[in-house]
Order: sequence, then C-alpha cells, then structure tokens
Amino acid sequence: MSTPELLRPGTSTDGVVGGVRPRSGSVGHWIDARGRGWLIHRALLAADLVGLSVAFLVGELSTPKRVDGTYDIYFEAGLFLLALPLWVVCAKLAGLYDRDEEYADHSTADDVLGVLQLLTLGTWLAYAGMSVTSLGNPELRKFFVFWATAVALVTAGRAIARAVCRRMPAYVQNTLIVGAGDVGQDVAHKIIQHPEFGLRVVGFVDSEPKPRSSSLDDLPLLGSLEHVTALVRELEVERVIIAFGADPHEKILALIRDLKDQPVQVDVVPRFFEMIPSTAQFHGLQSMSLVSLPPPRLSSSSLFLKRTMDLVIAAGTLALLSPLLLLIAVAIKLESPGPVIFRQVRMGKGDRRFSVLKFRTMVVDADERKAEVAHLNKHRMNGGDPRMFKIPNDPRTTGVGRVLRRYSLDELPQLWNVVRNEMSLVGPRPLILAEDLHIGDWGRRRLDLKPGITGLWQVLGRDSIPFEEMVRIDYMYVTTWSLWNDVRIMVRTFSAMGRGERSPHGGVSTSVAAISEPG
Repeated sequence: MSTPELLRPGTSTDGVVGGVRPRSGSVGHWIDARGRGWLIHRALLAADLVGLSVAFLVGELSTPKRVDGTYDIYFEAGLFLLALPLWVVCAKLAGLYDRDEEYADHSTADDVLGVLQLLTLGTWLAYAGMSVTSLGNPELRKFFVFWATAVALVTAGRAIARAVCRRMPAYVQNTLIVGAGDVGQDVAHKIIQHPEFGLRVVGFVDSEPKPRSSSLDDLPLLGSLEHVTALVRELEVERVIIAFGADPHEKILALIRDLKDQPVQVDVVPRFFEMIPSTAQFHGLQSMSLVSLPPPRLSSSSLFLKRTMDLVIAAGTLALLSPLLLLIAVAIKLESPGPVIFRQVRMGKGDRRFSVLKFRTMVVDADERKAEVAHLNKHRMNGGDPRMFKIPNDPRTTGVGRVLRRYSLDELPQLWNVVRNEMSLVGPRPLILAEDLHIGDWGRRRLDLKPGITGLWQVLGRDSIPFEEMVRIDYMYVTTWSLWNDVRIMVRTFSAMGRGERSPHGGVSTSVAAISEPG
C-alpha cells in the first residue's frame, strides 16, 4: 500500500474516527498546529496565575489595615509577584503542566493532591519566612484564607481550563493503533466511547489483521509496520498505541525506537493488562523494568478509616441535602402514583443481601410493561451480552425520573445505605442477584469490600462497560485499594455529575431479571 492510498476518497475528517484534524481559519490553524501540549500548558498556567492572584487579594482584604503604618499592601503585592515564577517552576517540576499531553485520561482529580501539597508547602514556608524576617504582615488569618481560597480556585480553574481546551480542535490528537486484533479493536472501542480523551483514531496498522467488528467499519486498515513513519507525517499523528499486533517482537521494538525520533507520544498496552491497574508502579531490576503488583492491604486500620469517611460524609450530606430530598420526593409523588422510594435486593459484602434504596424514576407498572420494551434492549443487538439490560430513552421513565437519572440524583437515598453500613461511598458495583450468579472464582473477591454508590465502573464508562470487564475492574479496585484512590474516584464522580454524564439516555445496565427499574 503506497502512502497516497492511505486515506480512501470520501473518508470523513470530522468526529473522532477516520480523518485528520480539521483546520479553521488562520488563527485556528496557528493554535491547532501547536497541538494539545502547547494549548493545555498555557491554559493551566493561566488558571493557576488567576487563581493565585484572586486568592492573594481575598487574603489581603481579610486582614484589617494596620494603623501604625507598618502594613504595606503594595510591598506584599510585590513579594507575591516575585513568588509567582517560583510557583510555575515548582508546578512544572511536580508534573502539573505535562501530564495532559502524556496521559489521555488525566483529569483535575489527578492534580488535587499535587496542588494541595504545593500550596500547603509554599503558603506556610512564606508565613515562616515573613515571621522570621519581619517582611510584610505575617498575619495567620490572612495566610489561612489565602491557602483555602487558592486550593479551591486553582483546582476549579484547572477544571474549567481543561473543559475549555477539550472543546478546541487543537486538543484532539490523531491516533494510530498498531495491531488490529482483539486488543487493538478493544482500544479503538474505548477511545470512541470516551470523546473526553481527546483522541481521534485514524486507523489500524497490522500485517495480519482480524476481521473488524461492525462498529469499527469506518476505521481503515492503513498498512503494515513499514508504513507507520510515513503515516505519522502524512496524517499528522500525535499518538501511536502499540496493541499486540501480529508482527515479531523485534520489529515492534525497532518501530518504537524509530518513533522516538518523531514528535509523537507512544503508548504500549502491557502484557497481562487485565491484571495491571492504572495506578501500578514500576521499579527496576538492573536494565529491566518490572511492574509491581503488591498484595492486597485491607488492614483493620484502613477499613476503619474508610468507614469513618463513609459515615461522616454520608450523614453530613443527608443533613445538608434534606430540603432537596424533600423536594424530589414531592415532585415524584405529584407526577405519578406509587411509592417515592424504589427498593431492590442486591448482593453485598461477604455474600450478604441488602435492599438498595433509590428514588423511583419509572412508572409504577414498569415491571408489567417490561415485555413490551424488551426488544429495545441495546445489549440484544450486535451480539451484545444477554446478561445486560439497557434501553436508551426507556418509555417507562417518568419526566422527573429522566432529570434525576441524568444527574444521578435518584441515587441519593443510597446515602442511607451507607449510614446503615450496607454500602460504601466508593466500592464495587452493587449487583442484583441474577447478575451475581454469573460471578465465580477470583471474581468473588469483589465482595471483600462493600458495594459503592460510585466506583471505578462509574467513572470509566458505566453502562458502556461489558460485564466481564466490569468484574475485572471491581477485582482490581479491591485488590489495589487505597483511601486516596477513593478520594480521586469521588472527585471524578462529582465532575461527571456536574456535566450530567451518567447516561445520555438515562438508566444504567442491569440484568434481564431486574425488577421494575433498571440499575
């Protein structure tokens, strides 16, 4: 296959598959040509500087002006401006400006710890320095207000900056997948299902490709390994994903070395990727890199901390949102007859059953009408998993129910399940009994922790995740559990809820045997 033949006539240049990045005018072309790294670096830098500057002003305004003339806001403003370049250097060293270009799924939730550490260290070092040198006004309240405001504004500013960048053509990276087998096609599916990654698959490269699934028909086979270097230039490829092609190991290694001379990000799907979480750590054995898979550490102290966090946050949130809960209950009752709360038996920790609580989002006779809509189950189409039941735009859903499902408000009563120690804020997906029958052997480890209101299954795709992959995700969550990972998952969940990303059609996947309401 010669390079002029690499893109077929009529191949679309829009969307996320089968084309190159569209250009839009001279200014757009100028920004676009610099790519994701140039764009996101400057957006995050601007967000940091604005957030820190506003926090400085808030801190200064919170401090009464001294009458003895020793307080000079202009002098302190000068010190603050001199400190800003130091923030930029330290944030750069901490990787707070580079990871978006390297990691497709990087989010503001991944920055929280780094931002918090840097602000805490910088703020209190500045306070100590002012106290020792008597420069400025080392007022404790002012520094605390600055620190708290900066944590909130810098984090929020970074989230806004990313949201804006992800809507710009320059953020999208043309992506070439080396390997058109099962793993390569799985990679393509995940990219297409997650446009927030900002990746556009231009096609596959493989000398012995497998037949593609019908959902990937728009993605062309662009040749073999010999064409990759030319493809990178001609299709402006910025990311190459190595995904178990049929080519020999030595040829793959040679390709990766060649790509190191190109301005392109290279991602390699590791062997045994089913067992390697994204949080895995590397260490070395002389020149060999090893992936560390430590044993599960579910100690009594760790479980106590998890339970304490669950109880404090769940009880506090229930008290804080009690007016909203009452308003939702009234809206459900006024729209349709039937109970406000829907109960369904799920399998919990240690094979103990419990009744999960949700606001009712369907008409009261939804179960009786199930046969009428069974043909709409999207998992019956294209060879889907018959264990799953999901109907886009389910006609049994009420008007109030559609709003509740879009923003996951129907799940707020599960906070009471958390208080009762039946669920956790973060944990494995709570399965109905019919689904649980399909899980055996190593998959039962998912019940070592209580089911969660949210979890990795929620933030990684929810109803778009196949059943077997959901079990693997829950297994990895339990066997690599950490409290900080729970915090990251909650932050990412809040972000998705704010964007209304639960499901574009409402509802979640569940078993065909589900009672009354899916999910």
